[in-house]
Amino acid sequence: MRKLLIILVIGCITAGAALAQTARPGDAGLGDPYFPLLGNGGYDVQHYTIDLTADVEDNTVLATVTIDAVATQALSAFNLDFLGFFVADVTVNGKRVVYERDGREMTLFLKEPLDEGEAFTTTVTYFGVPGEGVADPYDVFGLGWANYGDGVFVASEPAGAARWFPANDHPLDKATFTFRITVPEEYVVAANGLLRETRAARGGMMTYVWETEYPMATYLATVNIGDFVRQEDEGPDGLPIRNYFPAQLAQRGTRVFENQPRMLALFSDLFGPYPFEAYGAVVVDTPLGFALETQTLSLFGREVLSVFSFGRDPQSVIAHELAHQWFGNSVSPASWQDIWLNEGFATYAQALWIEHERGAEALADYMRGLYAYISSPALQDPRIAAPGSPPPEALFNPSVYQRGGWTLHALRLRVGDEAFFEILPTYYQRFAYGNATTEDFIAVAEEVSGEDLDEFFRAWLYETEVPPVPEMGLPPVIEDEELEQAG
Repeated sequence: MRKLLIILVIGCITAGAALAQTARPGDAGLGDPYFPLLGNGGYDVQHYTIDLTADVEDNTVLATVTIDAVATQALSAFNLDFLGFFVADVTVNGKRVVYERDGREMTLFLKEPLDEGEAFTTTVTYFGVPGEGVADPYDVFGLGWANYGDGVFVASEPAGAARWFPANDHPLDKATFTFRITVPEEYVVAANGLLRETRAARGGMMTYVWETEYPMATYLATVNIGDFVRQEDEGPDGLPIRNYFPAQLAQRGTRVFENQPRMLALFSDLFGPYPFEAYGAVVVDTPLGFALETQTLSLFGREVLSVFSFGRDPQSVIAHELAHQWFGNSVSPASWQDIWLNEGFATYAQALWIEHERGAEALADYMRGLYAYISSPALQDPRIAAPGSPPPEALFNPSVYQRGGWTLHALRLRVGDEAFFEILPTYYQRFAYGNATTEDFIAVAEEVSGEDLDEFFRAWLYETEVPPVPEMGLPPVIEDEELEQAG
């Protein structure tokens, strides 16, 4: 009997040693070809709970973030993306752990290794001024939590989420979210998903609880704090629409955003049913110079309420951000090199809205204008001309948007309307709530059309020179007589 016990003890020790040998640290990045240290390996986040108290006047936050995840390998340590703040406490499965911080990387060393497939919970408690003392290798993109004096907005594309909460900060790891945001009672909080609860807190504070029902990339998470008026509408199939406007601009906001239900109906018909639990917009009372498709609640600066926003009809901007809910938010890029799958699709959605409202000739005029723009010398710079491989430092250059959008119109002309309007929903439905690459889209286009499109996409996405479009007589042919007169 004693011999048997000794054998069992030795067996347990051996098994434990084997586990310790197989457990290893997760990678400090997901290998994105443009930003290799974004995201982290070794685990898959299931849910974030962000419990945060904000002092808008002092621009300070106190937060505890709870991360529910599953190990995708045996783990001895793992990383989170997190910048700035004073960290007060870090636990894994309720036990404090040792951690190190180096730039964006926060490495947690586990006292007890995690098995592959094991669920675990991490909490990080921190406080401070968002962005203070931050040395970010991807600082060119900045933002994250932004205080504009009278309120706060959050805009994080592509790498700003780590500037306000610890995360696996890459679109490859989507998760659901709960936000519990506590603010002084004079403010209103708008965030992703649905508002589940509003309750009074101590000291003249209010807590707003928002939850998402569908997975979301970290860069799309948003919290907006301000003197907002909430307005409600209804989209297709009873979809809740909730818009948040600055109180003094609410009436104008109602007029500018009145087409949302019709836009939702159009895009649902063209792409597939709207993918999330609600939609709406938040307009912050400061000029931004950009808009962002934060999931279920697109973010705009107050300039969207002007007659012309960003030099164009604000309806185009509103349509653009709405279209991202399908292309960018539900179907997200597998790497940031594929950003044209977001921006080119949303840009062409603007054109589809114009066609829907004003007809085929208006669409043709719009596309001719875009063609002239993408053919201009400024956009023929070899560094930015090809939308399929933009330089990392100019990820959101105009070619990604306008030439990316023209790529889709050229595809439509090439394969015909019937095939084109089958390609879009097929691609969307195949990769909904996940990630896709340019190669994935090309494969769907070839499958549906029955054509070999390699050369077509190579010319439009990866070469400097803009391809001709003979179907529309582009580029225009200048006759000899016109040249003589010009001379």
